[in-house]
Amino acid sequence: MAVGATGVLMFAVAAWVAACASTPPAPTASLEAARLAIANAEQVDASRYAGEELGEARIKLASADTAVTEHKMILAGRFAEESRAEAELASAKTGTAKAEAVNAEMTHSTGTLVEEMQRSPGDKP
Repeated sequence: MAVGATGVLMFAVAAWVAACASTPPAPTASLEAARLAIANAEQVDASRYAGEELGEARIKLASADTAVTEHKMILAGRFAEESRAEAELASAKTGTAKAEAVNAEMTHSTGTLVEEMQRSPGDKP
């Protein structure tokens, strides 16, 4: 009977070790990349130009953190990658909006210069 109990105990320990080994590690690199992408988006004022995408990035990062707490590492990694992608999209949309604003200002300035040139005969001394 003692041999049987030892065998059962060894089997239980082996099963526990196998279960622990099969849980993937936390996706720390993906989580950090998502946090960095969100910080970069905030730095370029994405909340002003791409608030929806930035908000979605924050929600997905929170979901990733929750999944890590619940030991759902694959799901956490997926949420972290989606968060990073949303934050990068927010940054890109912000860059586009800012570039369009600069382009509009330059177009307006060019139009003003053309009007000025047409008004004055451009006589040279």
